[in-house]
Amino acid sequence: MIKLIHYCLYLMIGCAVAQAQEFNASVVVNADKTGSESLPIYKNLEKQLTEFINNTSWTGQRLDNNQRINCSFVIAVSENKGDKFSTQLQVSASRPVYDSSYESLIYNYNDKNFDFDFISFQNIIFNPSQFESNLASVITFHLYMILAMDADTFANSGGDKYFLKAQKILDYSQSSGFDGWSASSGQQSRFTLLEQLLSPTFKPLRSCLYQYHRLGLDQMTDDPEGAKIQISKAIVSLQSINNRRPNSFSIRVFFDAKGDEIANIFSDGPQVPVDDLLTALTQMSPTSSERWRRIKF
Repeated sequence: MIKLIHYCLYLMIGCAVAQAQEFNASVVVNADKTGSESLPIYKNLEKQLTEFINNTSWTGQRLDNNQRINCSFVIAVSENKGDKFSTQLQVSASRPVYDSSYESLIYNYNDKNFDFDFISFQNIIFNPSQFESNLASVITFHLYMILAMDADTFANSGGDKYFLKAQKILDYSQSSGFDGWSASSGQQSRFTLLEQLLSPTFKPLRSCLYQYHRLGLDQMTDDPEGAKIQISKAIVSLQSINNRRPNSFSIRVFFDAKGDEIANIFSDGPQVPVDDLLTALTQMSPTSSERWRRIKF
């Protein structure tokens, strides 16, 4: 029932759906590699980030917990000297599937460029128009990416507003000197991911998010065969991107979130034609060949 309420809110509000969202985030700080994982500063970081994410009104509206986007932030600390941290960040987020208790992973990103300063009990401040700290900028960037991806699954290009908010954070953070914000950060960075998602070349990926979730997963209870056909078509449509930009980072991020789910969907239930799907999957994500072997012919 809770998931149905979540879905109905989206249906009633339409393209303004993302404006009704907040976050139900869990934050874990893993400092095992430092040899001093019991220091209070790590628990303080967990607590302050959890409050920062969950208690801030990111969309202008406050909702009950059962209406919020479930997400997690796992920070693996490799080094900590005073108030300076060198870490990696794993971010994931999911959205409910209509008429089920299942939640579908929509964002699964490993941010390897996450260095920041943190002082216990000092407020984490986010300023939408200027850089305050790398901690606030990186976390908030990913929050708006989650909002955008979530909105795209319910309305075609529904996440435009939030991708542009992420773009603004990226733009003013480039002068900070921290990695991940500029083209020089490499092909697996926040810069590259957002640049691709905002590019017309990658428009089929955002359309895929809508077709895969709204026309596919959300119809699975009523019409599993038709839903699987829609999901297959959505995935195959990504070949147009792969043909122009092979091994694109945004396509990889998509399969990082969806790989296991795709294999599970097409290894059970009513069988549908999968020849085109398997060809597309093998070309776009050859490293997941073990997963694709589970798909039934």
